[in-house]
Amino acid sequence: QVQLVESGGGLVQPGGSLRLSCALSGSIFSTYTMGWYRQAPGMQRELVAHIDLSGNRNYVDSAKGRFAISRDNDKKTVYLQMNSLKPEDTAVYYCNANRPRTAIWTSADYWGQGTQVTVSS
Repeated sequence: QVQLVESGGGLVQPGGSLRLSCALSGSIFSTYTMGWYRQAPGMQRELVAHIDLSGNRNYVDSAKGRFAISRDNDKKTVYLQMNSLKPEDTAVYYCNANRPRTAIWTSADYWGQGTQVTVSS
């Protein structure tokens, strides 16, 4: 059974930092592209950061220069380092693992349970 387990959320003051972690178990981590999404109350879920198999990274404009996504294939973990946090970053953050179908692998898509990030003074 494939599982994604997130950790690292919490309450932080504006300008503070948090590091989110997401560990995958039950499958081969290195075959997945990984993403962090967030969903604020009453809003649609949005992609915050994405890292592919080659380590190429993409960010939503609001996260550029403040957030950094990284992956450790040996630890089967993806991280999201969030600096200079703002109240508008408050949301539930979700980890996603996606694998497109190839000649070797079947397609797959998994989500974590979410971790709350609250930025408030």
